[in-house]
Amino acid sequence: MASSPTKTSTLKKEKKDESFLEKVTTLGRRKKIKDLKEVNDLNIDGKNALEAPTSPVELTPDNFVLENGEERSMIEPDSREDAKLKELIQVLMDWINEEMKEQRVIVRDLEEDLYDGQILGNLIEKLAGIRLEVREVMQSEVFQKQKLQVVLDTVNKIMNLPRWNQQKWSVDGIHSKNLIAILHLLVALAFHFKAPIRIPEYVSAKVVVVQKKDNLLVTNRVTEEITTTNEAIGGRFERDAFDTLFDHAPDKLNVVKKSLISFANKHLNKINLEVTDLDNQFHDGVYFILLMGLLEGYYVPLYHYHVTPTLFEEKVHNVSFALDLMDDAGLPKAKARAEDVVNLDLKSTMRVLYNIFTKYKHLT
Repeated sequence: MASSPTKTSTLKKEKKDESFLEKVTTLGRRKKIKDLKEVNDLNIDGKNALEAPTSPVELTPDNFVLENGEERSMIEPDSREDAKLKELIQVLMDWINEEMKEQRVIVRDLEEDLYDGQILGNLIEKLAGIRLEVREVMQSEVFQKQKLQVVLDTVNKIMNLPRWNQQKWSVDGIHSKNLIAILHLLVALAFHFKAPIRIPEYVSAKVVVVQKKDNLLVTNRVTEEITTTNEAIGGRFERDAFDTLFDHAPDKLNVVKKSLISFANKHLNKINLEVTDLDNQFHDGVYFILLMGLLEGYYVPLYHYHVTPTLFEEKVHNVSFALDLMDDAGLPKAKARAEDVVNLDLKSTMRVLYNIFTKYKHLT
């Protein structure tokens, strides 16, 4: 019996419809699998990006858009893994977070959290007890740099640093998230404000310096010294008799000052010099140099130091030179920095003078 034409036509249509649906379904399944794979790959890439401590950066013209004569630097990826560098970063972050805890500020990344000047400005206000006249929150790069300029100008003025030291950081350096510039600034702040932290000694980093000369990028690899030797700074690690004297026995301070002045004049009077103001007369280093020459029995040539220093750098040179003379004479290292003496820090001045007194107090 012959098949009905209508039935045959219906079967063909059903097969055609089934074939079309299968194709659509298959294509949809393939697209879904592809999309899931892309999402999975994206998740993996994102996870790797988040977990990777540093991604190597190739030095190509695409990475550095510089004007002729302009220079930029970056830490080599391997150097970021240095144990001392990591320790320094952690110490500084812990210090900032301790200082800023009342404002509920938490720094987790020095480069990402400090570059816009907001937290840096708050930190300076807290440390120096001042109020900066700047906007609180700014998204514009122009306004961020303007705020950074105010912050850094204030820092340089407060610390009274020589020009060569100020060159270790800049608005462009901080805003471009240059970790070396940020670390130099924070270390200087920690020393100046006598932060109660122990800064790791001899921390350095390998840096790639890129400069554009005659429309060509020139790269150079250098080792940047971030910290050298230093004693622990701040109260809880380095308290000594002078900390106790200043904090708990101010009534005895004048007695100690008179004893040190009497000791100094006993020797300086031989060359017709007299100390009447311990707070101010030693800050340029000249009296320290002359005193060491008298006590050790030698003449210090005038070309070795600035006889009448006026610039900050000249005074720092003199005090540093005097500390070198003390070191050569076998005196223990004074727990004071040349910059602190020049900045009229009485405790530092008395520490240095007491160091001399301890060795030569019986000398006639």
